[in-house]
Amino acid sequence: MRIVFAGTPDFAVPSLRAAAQRNEVVAVYTQPDRPAGRGRELTPSPVKREALLRGIEVVQPENFKSVVSKDALRAFKPDLMIVVAYGLILPQSVLDIPTYGCWNVHASLLPRWRGAAPIQRAIEAGDTQSGVCLMQMEKGLDTGPVLLSQALDIGENETGGQLHDRLAALGAQVLVDGLGLLRAGIRPVPKAQPGIGVTYAHKLDKAEAKLDWSQPAIVLANKVRAFNPWPMAEAVVAGERLRLHGAVAVDEAHNVAPGTLLRAARDGLDVACGEGVLRIRVLQREGGKAITVADYLNGRPDLRMA
Repeated sequence: MRIVFAGTPDFAVPSLRAAAQRNEVVAVYTQPDRPAGRGRELTPSPVKREALLRGIEVVQPENFKSVVSKDALRAFKPDLMIVVAYGLILPQSVLDIPTYGCWNVHASLLPRWRGAAPIQRAIEAGDTQSGVCLMQMEKGLDTGPVLLSQALDIGENETGGQLHDRLAALGAQVLVDGLGLLRAGIRPVPKAQPGIGVTYAHKLDKAEAKLDWSQPAIVLANKVRAFNPWPMAEAVVAGERLRLHGAVAVDEAHNVAPGTLLRAARDGLDVACGEGVLRIRVLQREGGKAITVADYLNGRPDLRMA
């Protein structure tokens, strides 16, 4: 099959590799190079780097509004377009170009967590299960019928980064299964998404990283997990702003103001929350690297309480 692949971040790379296994990927669409790093140099996306390594033609339109951009896609004569975290909205006129339309690999069990940040929102909400859907794309935001899906359990202490990597691999496998059926002449049966259970995974904002100690400890612990490795939860603890890499909720009653440091020991910093206690285990000081609380207390002997 002649496949056009569209994707941008690391999450899409395993799916690009899967698509290229037994098919002809005739072109890769990805977002234009963006400034990155301290030098703000134009940097290619992970998908572009993978495509260039494989000798695949790369196309980077700003959008698909022009006739020229649509004609360029049509010239590739794609049987199928595979879209994985591309970052651009595809109009119906583009979805109609490939023979079999456009498939999307989405990191949630639809209709839960449609939108930009399904992995992090699932952890933030305290979900115990996630998964991947292979979806036939239509004009709406992640509203298309599901072709194949696969679920997995979210680990009790799993971070956004860890779940990201597992779902990226699972997405590639689900895509392989779908492509195998299509090559065999069997089109996966589209199943309409149910009308109930719809939630939206809004794009992450760095402002969300600042923790509010008045919230319950379990809410804050989920945020710490969800926002690792980006945007990384931040909080003021004993007068110092820290980035929190690892923390757990402790079901412990107290009668002090939220944000009060209750205990500082080598196994964690216990901070009073609106409900319960957050035990910080791994943190990062400004300009430093992630360290355990035991190492942190070596530099803050004034905080040792137990």
